Amino acid sequence: MAELVFSTKKRKPWIKKSAVIMIIYILFLLIPIYWLLNMSLKTNNEILGQFSMWPENLTFANYLVIFTDPSWYWGYFNSIIYVLLNTVISLAVALPAAYAFSRYSFMGDKHLFFWLLTNRMAPPAVFALPFFQLYSSVGLFDTHIAVALAHTLFNVPLAVWILEGFMRGVPKEIDETAYIDGYGFFTFFAKIFTPLISSGIGVVAFFCFMFSWVELLLSRTLTSVDAKSIAATMTRTVSAAGLDWGVLSAAGILTIIPGALVIYFVRNHIAKGFAMGRV
Repeated sequence: MAELVFSTKKRKPWIKKSAVIMIIYILFLLIPIYWLLNMSLKTNNEILGQFSMWPENLTFANYLVIFTDPSWYWGYFNSIIYVLLNTVISLAVALPAAYAFSRYSFMGDKHLFFWLLTNRMAPPAVFALPFFQLYSSVGLFDTHIAVALAHTLFNVPLAVWILEGFMRGVPKEIDETAYIDGYGFFTFFAKIFTPLISSGIGVVAFFCFMFSWVELLLSRTLTSVDAKSIAATMTRTVSAAGLDWGVLSAAGILTIIPGALVIYFVRNHIAKGFAMGRV
């Protein structure tokens, strides 16, 4: 008992130090976000004129510009449209592919699985020119589906890799029992198998959403007006007087919100994914 008490007392200083380090690290991560919020509530003259830890003349004019200017708020709508399209398409393709990899052995399966991952390893800049030429030729340039399909090249391999790990954790006996009970494949997959891997689907949806939401090069190259994303809008916002720092900061704050909401709603699935060791 004495040894147990001693060991507990010995660990307490380390616990306190770990907590202090974690707090310092979190504060360090929050500094850029706070500074972005600080700039979004200032005028350009105040931003460029003097250093201040908080706005001296608080203003919401920068946010008003975004909510009233179509070139700004349509950037958010366009981004949400192609991000959701990409997430749905990636899941629709990755679910049957991952099931095939997890349940069946066929010639070249390991090589095909590795080839899928090599697409994820390549930088988007490698595919920007081929996609631009292809979509311009078939009339898909500056459309939401163009960006969504381009992003599937990177999201589908990651989705297959994650889902395959979750599916391998489901015993094959469940499939066999369902077939004996008279379930067809699609009924079994939708009503029995999919709920068992719901955490994996949540993790995949999170990664697909986040990649498409923050990706800039392809979304900027493949759009011009009608489907221009908010990231592309932010990079093209230059006037004769220079950059409008206040509006750009307000746009940055509003860009963080959707990602934060997605993380909040799928946080439990992400935690399970890390616990299973596949993410």
